[in-house]
Amino acid sequence: MQDVLSLLPHAKKDSKVESKQSKGNALNELLELRSCSSCLFFECRKQKDLYLWMVKSPGGPSVKFLVNAVHTMEELKLTGNHLKGSRPLLTFSTNFDEQPHWKLVKEMITQISVPHNEIDKVDKGGLDKMTLIEVGPRFCLNPIKIFGGSFGGPTWYENPYYISPNQIRALEKRQKAGKYAKKVKAKVRRKMHEMENTLEPDEFAELWKGE
Repeated sequence: MQDVLSLLPHAKKDSKVESKQSKGNALNELLELRSCSSCLFFECRKQKDLYLWMVKSPGGPSVKFLVNAVHTMEELKLTGNHLKGSRPLLTFSTNFDEQPHWKLVKEMITQISVPHNEIDKVDKGGLDKMTLIEVGPRFCLNPIKIFGGSFGGPTWYENPYYISPNQIRALEKRQKAGKYAKKVKAKVRRKMHEMENTLEPDEFAELWKGE
């Protein structure tokens, strides 16, 4: 979260929200008190699953993401943010212009990342003699749902390919249980085979023991 803040010099962080039932109401009130119209809320569950809420307040919409493959600036050990304090330059692939939900996500990222009254445009051919250097952080955002309101409301879009971490862990657990069951069955079959096919006594087994 600190790395994300370093990428957004115009952002302000606030204290943690402990309430689970009225999380949306508490955050909307907090945004109103701070005179903020955009919010990035990190939600951690079971101390292993990280979610990100990208919200426009007070009227919405809001997008919920699952955060995967997180690599911090410190972990990557790259050159460091030598332009700390400068705002990021956003670039999007053409996929963000093909479907309505991607267009909405693009617009929300643009509004949250670009400060008010700033213009985020680059002249065509203006980056020919420039090179990009990665400073981190690096992470993947997997969209889950898009809601019509702030931290909730009617569902505008639901990712049909999304699989929750709980489902993945349950599948891995079943696979491990299946491997263990196969090992147990193999041992039982081996035991039964040995009982059904007993070896005949070897007449030379005791030949050299007396010497």
